Amino acid sequence: MRDAVIVEAVRTPIGKGKATGALHGVHPVDLLAHSLREVVGRSGIDPVLIDDVIGGVVTQVGEQSVNITRRAALAAGYPESVPATTVDRQCGSSQQAIHFAAQGVISGAYDVVVAAGLESMSRVPMGASVVGATDIGGVAFNERYPEGLVPQGISAELIASRWQIGRTAMDEFSLASHEKAAAATKNGSFASELVPLEGLSADEGIRLGSTVETLGALRPAFHSPDHAARFPEIGWNITAANASQINDGSAAVLIMTSEKAAQLGLTPLARLHSFAVAGDDPLLMLTAVIPATRKVLQRSGLQLSDIDLFEVNEAFAAVVLAWAADTGADLGRVNVNGGAIALGHPLGASGARLATTLVHALRERGARFGLQTMCEAGGLANAMILEAL
Repeated sequence: MRDAVIVEAVRTPIGKGKATGALHGVHPVDLLAHSLREVVGRSGIDPVLIDDVIGGVVTQVGEQSVNITRRAALAAGYPESVPATTVDRQCGSSQQAIHFAAQGVISGAYDVVVAAGLESMSRVPMGASVVGATDIGGVAFNERYPEGLVPQGISAELIASRWQIGRTAMDEFSLASHEKAAAATKNGSFASELVPLEGLSADEGIRLGSTVETLGALRPAFHSPDHAARFPEIGWNITAANASQINDGSAAVLIMTSEKAAQLGLTPLARLHSFAVAGDDPLLMLTAVIPATRKVLQRSGLQLSDIDLFEVNEAFAAVVLAWAADTGADLGRVNVNGGAIALGHPLGASGARLATTLVHALRERGARFGLQTMCEAGGLANAMILEAL
């Protein structure tokens, strides 16, 4: 039976997604090409062997439009014979790219694939793809949801309210994310996964020195009179400090069968064990990580207690805390090197970034199983389990 293994996984340092950020001057094509070039260079394989390149990008407009993955693969020096495509499952786009790549390898459609992700939020702002659109729902969708959906920040507020997660708990979680990310940077835990660019060798958004008291003074980020009237249960506790950052970055993962890895003299880092995708209430939007986690565990035949490390994307602290409360997962095994609140969340790159961090963390700690899940706009989530080799 065919399998799918990861033989290399790399990512750029994550830059602040603003004009003053260290990666703002890097064109999105070049930003993705950097990871594509490095993942092949580290493996030593001839890129002509690559059957496909699958890239995840969320805001596919402007410099990130027209199948940017193809242009990035060519910019990386891949032969013109190597095809490429770009997928969008919102924040889980590059995790979905990994799923598609692994599923293609297992099915026999591919032998060697690169799955990758990119977002340059400083150059292509979030939401740019819907600028000018007056109605993205259409008649039937709007009839099904006549009151309309809400921005993700409001969804996070609703989650915090439903799971009774207070401001202090979210701020404490956020501070811990920065502390873990700073420690991982200092002790070299990211060294094997990072491919520095000129001007940036470490993640730019990590901050130390804050306290629960200083974070508690921040104003709510998403309060509005209209939303307050519609949702009187909201406590208005989501701030810039307990939400993910806006960022630039890319990541890439090289996937093949274990048989092909042996033929090429490569040592796999991890096996792609199990996959799932789930949907949930699109108003709450960010809760599908809970059914996705249950679904992937059921498919894998594993129990929650079998999982050594978790990577749960920190879109908002409330999402991870609600997920942990509902699943019973030990937060001490979650995002052990920090998450998106500290490292950043370059949308389309984050799925591949989490996988890269997870595979290297499993190896560094001598752990066996890792579970990764990401909330996604529209009430979606991907989940997968990796088995270290």
